[in-house]
Amino acid sequence: MNQENTKQNPLGSDPILPLITKYAIPAIISMLVASAYNITDQIFIGHVVGMLGNAATNVEFPVVMFCSALAHLIGGGMATNFNIKMGEKKNEDAAQFAGTGIIAAIITGILLFCAIFLFKTPVLLLCGATETVFPLAYSYLSITVFGLPFLLFSTTNSYIIRADGSPTYSMIAVAVGAVLNIFLDWLFMYTFGWGIQGAAAATVIGQITSCVICVLYFRRFKTVTIKREMLRIKWFYFKNILKLGVANFTNHTIMMTVNIVMNNTLKHYGALSVFGSDIPLAVAGVVAKLNSILSAFAVGIAQGCQPILGFNTGAKNYGRVKETYKKAFVFTLAISIIVFAAFQLFPRQIVSIFGGGNETYFVFAVRYMRIYMMMVCVYGIQPLSVNYFTATGKAKQGTVLSVSRQGAFLLPLLIVLPIIFGINGVLYAGPIADALACALSLFMVSLSFKNLTALEAK
Repeated sequence: MNQENTKQNPLGSDPILPLITKYAIPAIISMLVASAYNITDQIFIGHVVGMLGNAATNVEFPVVMFCSALAHLIGGGMATNFNIKMGEKKNEDAAQFAGTGIIAAIITGILLFCAIFLFKTPVLLLCGATETVFPLAYSYLSITVFGLPFLLFSTTNSYIIRADGSPTYSMIAVAVGAVLNIFLDWLFMYTFGWGIQGAAAATVIGQITSCVICVLYFRRFKTVTIKREMLRIKWFYFKNILKLGVANFTNHTIMMTVNIVMNNTLKHYGALSVFGSDIPLAVAGVVAKLNSILSAFAVGIAQGCQPILGFNTGAKNYGRVKETYKKAFVFTLAISIIVFAAFQLFPRQIVSIFGGGNETYFVFAVRYMRIYMMMVCVYGIQPLSVNYFTATGKAKQGTVLSVSRQGAFLLPLLIVLPIIFGINGVLYAGPIADALACALSLFMVSLSFKNLTALEAK
């Protein structure tokens, strides 16, 4: 271990618990605020437009998930390489990773906008839009597509801002955009009466604002200087960004795929039940937004640990790596249990926040929340473990684990169980997948800890 470098950087010497708090709390708030874009839209749309409006935003949600997947691919890989190189005291390489990641985010955002803008109709049909939901979903996506490049850029660069030691700035960038979005939702939908188009416009303006604040940070980097000639795609650095970002990207891409499959499954089997096609789509949209709150805590804690894990891996301080995971594990488990209790005890009251519906709507909503979210008490263990492997440079293990819950477990269950149990099969697929993913995560981390203990002994 490089003792001099460790002493110079608080990531290698400060107590673990305050460090996790310092980095995780801003990351959690950033994730919560980022979720507020969709949640706020869902609440306003649910009250102003109604149940079909909730279904419309659910149909559009896979597009946002794919944008996030690309952002986590570039941002996660960029930040992990950045911190590892800082831990190895290779500041020039760290700056090159930042420069390559920044320009990659700009190019990717532009390409994503072009693709979605040209193929809005087939995208929405693929995502499960029904005949009654499609017009609203199309109106919403036709506006929000313009915010995708800004969302991708700000999400990507929140990673490097945190890695540079400014988690609070990253939080502020997202928070300002989200607060503006809430105000504009009220202004555009209630005062101007713009309906679902008003919610979409508010979202885009908020995303542009967050992006501008992130750009302003580039003049005040703490640890490195990013020169103009570094703002280009250099294959060596880009390849390593993709290598260490692929686990998060794969996880989010599979989440998107699962969301699409679930929408189409609910649409098909809902039509065969007393609930119809539109009610399950609307409820799934609400629960997905609620789940993003839990995800914000779980992923926020995981992202908050990333600089600590990455730096101490580079500095070969393996004891601190293990200690960081263990303390983050306790945090994650405690929060997940609290959320589980709220979902089980107050499902109808929580769903009512997102607008009303007939009694059939609420019957399905309560059943969906209590069954599908049954194992959220262990939900956060998998994303924490995925980030643990990614941040320590174990891209292969991170990728395997990242596809486990959504790809290896949930996706097959969503296809098979409804054939046997109808629409109830969709509900039971969630908790089974959560339990299996948690078990696999703990097994793989325990093997990793044995390896780190052996390295410490050497």
